[in-house]
Amino acid sequence: MLVLKAIPLLLPLFGILRGRRYTYQWAALLILLYLAEGLVRASSDTGAMRTAAAAETLLAAIFFGATILFARISGRAA
Repeated sequence: MLVLKAIPLLLPLFGILRGRRYTYQWAALLILLYLAEGLVRASSDTGAMRTAAAAETLLAAIFFGATILFARISGRAA
């Protein structure tokens, strides 16, 4: 089941590795789904699943912030 959750994250991989600004922009929108899911699960699950959901939320927030920062910086350079 976790593999199915990771597959959409592979879609922007090549664009991110090549530094394409457009890929960063739509990947930021994609990661919001993971952020929302992590927030919901962190507030409803218990035990180890709550910790995993909190980690998912933290990683998604970091990724979102990094993509927004990259898009902003690369937009000024262009």
